[in-house]
Order: sequence, then C-alpha cells, then structure tokens
Amino acid sequence: MSFAFDPANITLPGAHFIGGAYVSGPAAIEIRSPSTGQVLGSIPCGDAALVDHAVQTARAALVESNWGGVAPRDRLRALCAWADLIEAEAQTLAALEAVCSSRPYKQALAGDVITTAEQIRFFAEFADKEGGVLAPVADSSFAYIADGPYGVIGAITPWNFPMSMAAWKLGPALAAGNAVVLKPSEMTPYSTLYLAELSVRAGMPAGLINVVLGDGPVTGTAITGHPGIDKVSFTGSTRAGGAIMENIARTGIKPMTLELGGKSPMVVFADADLDVAADGLEKGIMPNAGQFCVAGSRMIIAREIADELADKLKARFARYRPANTFADDAAFSPIISETQLVRIDRIVQAAAGQGGEMLCGGGRFDHEGSFYQPTLIAGVDSDNPAIREEIFGPVATFQTFESEDEAMSLASHPTYGLCAGLFTRDLSRAMRLTRRLEAGTVWVNRYGRTRDHILPTNGWKASGLGHDLGREAYHANRRKKSVLIDL
Repeated sequence: MSFAFDPANITLPGAHFIGGAYVSGPAAIEIRSPSTGQVLGSIPCGDAALVDHAVQTARAALVESNWGGVAPRDRLRALCAWADLIEAEAQTLAALEAVCSSRPYKQALAGDVITTAEQIRFFAEFADKEGGVLAPVADSSFAYIADGPYGVIGAITPWNFPMSMAAWKLGPALAAGNAVVLKPSEMTPYSTLYLAELSVRAGMPAGLINVVLGDGPVTGTAITGHPGIDKVSFTGSTRAGGAIMENIARTGIKPMTLELGGKSPMVVFADADLDVAADGLEKGIMPNAGQFCVAGSRMIIAREIADELADKLKARFARYRPANTFADDAAFSPIISETQLVRIDRIVQAAAGQGGEMLCGGGRFDHEGSFYQPTLIAGVDSDNPAIREEIFGPVATFQTFESEDEAMSLASHPTYGLCAGLFTRDLSRAMRLTRRLEAGTVWVNRYGRTRDHILPTNGWKASGLGHDLGREAYHANRRKKSVLIDL
C-alpha cells in the first residue's frame, strides 16, 4: 500500500489558538487515527476561564480592528485573501484533515479544501452587497430597518467534515462583521487550528478567530453559556443540540442556529430511471461511510422494482474496501472511533433481533482500524431501532410501498426532518410530493448538496433551528433594528 503522505512528518498543532497565537495547556484529550487506532497526540481541554479569555480577546479584537465598522469591501478583500491562502496550503490542510478524521486525503484535497475556500469567498461577497432597507411609512416620517453584527459568535463544529463545517460558521459570521470563538470536535481539531492560523497569515486581524480546544460538557458548555457570547451556532447531534438549548435558557437568552440530526428518506417510484436512482441511493449513504447528517439512511422503494434495485445496490456496496485515510487508493472512510463503531453495530444487531433481514453487510470489516461494512437492512417497521435511531454509519434500511400515500407515510419520521430524496420521471408527482415531504431540503432525481452555496440548509422537527449556508446564513449573523424618524 502506498501513502499520499507520511503522518510522522506532519506537525500537529496541540494548543488553543487565541489572539493570533497558540496557547498551550495541560494535555487532557488523546487524538487517535480512526484508520489505525494509534494515538497521534493530545490536546488541552479549555475550561471556563480559558473560554472567558478567548471571548474577551475576541471582543477586544473587534474594538481594535473596527472589523464590524470598516468599509464592507475591506472585509470582502480580507476574507478572499484568506481563501486564497487556504487553497495555496491545500496539501497541508488535507493532510491535517486526513490524519485524524474519516476523510481520505485525496477527497479532502480535491473536495473539502476547495469547498472551504469557496464558502468563505461566497459569504465574503455578501459583505458589500447586503444591507438595511427603507420601510414605507407616512410622508411625515422616515423609516428604515438597519442591520449590524451581533459581536462575538460562539460556534461548535462536528468531527465529520471539520474544515467545511468550520467555514459554515466562520464565513458568514466574519463577513457579517463578527468575531468568533470556535470549538472544533475534540477528535478532529488540527485542520481548524491551521485555518485560524492561516487567517492571521493572510492579514486578517488577530483575535477575530479564536479556536478553543476541549470537549462538549466542559468547553462547549462554557461557550454556549458565556454572557459575552452574543449568538450560538452549532452543528451536531439532536441530543447535544437539546443540551445547548437548555444551557442557553439557563444562563441567558440568546439567538442560536442549530443544525442537528437526520434520518432522511429516499423514495423511489416505479417510473424512476433505476440507474439514476441507484446512483442517488449510493451517494445518499456511502460518502464518508454514512457519517453525515443528511445521509439518506431510509430507502423507501416501490414494491415492483424493489428486488432489481436491491440487487444493484448490493453489487455497488460490495465494491467498497477499507483503506487508511492517508493511502493513495483510499475511497471508503473509517468510522471515526471504536466507540462509534460499537454503537453502530449495536443498533444493527438490535435491528436484526427485531426481524431485520441483512441484504448485505451487518458487521465490521476484518481490517486494521474502525471500518464497518456497507449494510442494507430489509424487513423493518417503524418501531425497529434501525428506523428510529440516527445510526451515522454506512447502514440503510430498505422498505417497500404500493401507493403514494403509503410512501409518504413511511417517509415521515416522528423525530427528524432534515432532508429527503425523491426519484420519479413524473413531474407532476415530483412537484406534488415535494410539498408533502417533511424536510427542510428535498432533492429530486439526485441526492446530496452541490457546491451551490446559495441554497440554505435547515431542519424541520428535531433536526434543527435556523439556517446554514445561503443568504439566510449571512443574515442570521446580523441583527436588525427598526428606526422611525418624524420629519
């Protein structure tokens, strides 16, 4: 096996990044490679005092740089210079991403790094193009709706796409004139730290981006409950989102954006192009080994095409083989940790115990590291744990339907409403059912986002509050003020 890079030659930052410099602390959390299980290093766990220092640093940076008050075009230029440097440092960033995360190096190099730079440029363009509006009132008065930055945004990002998730938070917040205190996942901190370092090297004011390392119970709780944090933005599990809401309610009301869990359906009608559908179903569950919130983990198939489509999927799933994330030929991701793999397998075995039929997979690969077989489970009903729970692995359920109403009933989930996929060549059906599907995003005859960052993402039900991406994400980082003047 040949390797794209040697992990032994990578310098791994193991400290917080506050005020434009690395701030060390006692080692508290081990970082392991999910590909090998080996310990890569350790990081400190920021406590309430460290978080307070980061918040005060962010506030001071806003004042000293006047970041929220400078000419908007200057913010645009600064952010674009940062994006340029991100692309120039693509190989280093991709290696830092691959060494501890589930992202294969070549996918991170060709996809994640480029997407990160694109998202920052995308939001930078709003800085000098979006503003307040005049309001229609009587001629004797003058009214307008002004908007401006909140101040300091507290952001928490997940481990599955560390770089691009950081850009989801940093891009709109900074373009809108805010500073950020960001906690990356304690399992995948390295690329986010380097992004922050690159921002300063690109000429952005030190202290606008502060990365505090640590876990959720200590560091995350300190961020979301800090009185100097003006808004919270979080991507992660629904359980963690609920804990954040509770902490905010207990420590002081503030706005929040929460992009949470999903259990998204992919519905295929008999008139669909089966090759297009098979492509969509595969792309809905196999990227990053199913470790993404919009994963289409519930396949709902018209009964008359179910056997043929199942055969197509089993053949496709059989092609996936485990490989170290820094291997040249890596195309299938490891599960982020042994703990997560055990959880996945527990749900799969419970599903089988309640009548689930394994069409393929159903266990871990006999391979170094944490790799789980692509798994397809049939014969499940709404009470089966494989239907109820977000598995976050390469595991999908396979249900069949006979009528449109039955398909919509199966597609509805009591907890989640993040995304949905629909495959049909009937335009009228597509238009009709996109209205019925209970999800913040619906894809038709495809599954998954493009790099059209203008399309916002948001969850229904327990899948979240507010929006990431799109114009909506920029405006979510600006607060509005109504002004009425008698002339």
